[in-house]
Amino acid sequence: MAAMDERPRPPNPALPYREDCWSEDATEALVEAWGTRYLELNRGNLRQKDWQEVADAVNGRPGASRRSHRTDVQCKNRIDTLKRKYKSEKARVASGAVASQWPFYSRLDDLIGSITPAKRPAPSPSLPVALPLPWRPTSSPLPVAAATVSKRPAVAIPLDDSIFQRSYMAAAAAAAKEEVEEEIEEEESSRSSRSCKRKLGRGLTRCIGGGNGIQEVVRAIEMFGEIYERVEEAKHQHLIEMEKQRMEFAKWLEVQRMQLFADCQIQFAKVKRHGS
Repeated sequence: MAAMDERPRPPNPALPYREDCWSEDATEALVEAWGTRYLELNRGNLRQKDWQEVADAVNGRPGASRRSHRTDVQCKNRIDTLKRKYKSEKARVASGAVASQWPFYSRLDDLIGSITPAKRPAPSPSLPVALPLPWRPTSSPLPVAAATVSKRPAVAIPLDDSIFQRSYMAAAAAAAKEEVEEEIEEEESSRSSRSCKRKLGRGLTRCIGGGNGIQEVVRAIEMFGEIYERVEEAKHQHLIEMEKQRMEFAKWLEVQRMQLFADCQIQFAKVKRHGS
């Protein structure tokens, strides 16, 4: 009689049932169904239709009850939980501990182990945009004067209009030079293309007009190759010249910027002398 009382009682159907409680066989069916579609999508994200198919596979497994019916949202949440569990197990195994005893570790390692993102190194702090120029007169005390002025209260600085006019003229000159360079490049490219078409047309006309057809075709092809080679060489030389002009213009702009910086420092020094 006592032995009969010690037997476990069957679960009471009136008690509340936890919908988030997953059995091992349900989890195994979920991992297999999700893994199959995950690989079919080249390890991409599943759509809502795919998650519904995963839920149908879980609900249609042998031994599944109507009470443990799973929706697509529940399956997705369960997979997210398994991924977090896998990451913690992966870290524990990588730290030198014993092999994981979790039954789903091997399967998840095959699916997502090779694509687990590694920790990226912290980016080095970027340098500020406004940096002092590498070339600076060592004997000039202007930076010290500028630092002294910056500590004083802000005052109205009557700068000369010539400084701003010089800066505006430099910017306008840069824009005009770029437009001229683009027009020159377009004109030379168009001229080379027209010349190539005219020479090729004359070669093909001689080929069709008479004589040994094969030899004429060979000569026309050779002529086209020579023309193409000359055009490419001209374009290469033009690019070299353009690069030289760009470097010279950049150097000129740098000199103008240095001059503008020096003028500003001189104005700051004048303001400091007047203020003192």
